[in-house]
Amino acid sequence: MDIKSMKNYLYWLYCQFELITCSYLMEPWEKLLFYTFNITMLVMVLYTAYIFVPVHISTAFQFFLHLFGNQHENTVSIVK
Repeated sequence: MDIKSMKNYLYWLYCQFELITCSYLMEPWEKLLFYTFNITMLVMVLYTAYIFVPVHISTAFQFFLHLFGNQHENTVSIVK
């Protein structure tokens, strides 16, 4: 795939985005506020997913291990 077709494809995607969100009707300052708000929300969702999803997956994995009987040994019982 050459650069020109990639550039055209990205421009086409941008036009589709503007049509779907109706942002082509906005004035430049409205677009700036709209895009700033959307990018801020996207960054916050990605950050939250990065921080909390691994913790939830780990907790669920430990729960299912405990449920199926693969329990970790207690450190006190190992010392005995």
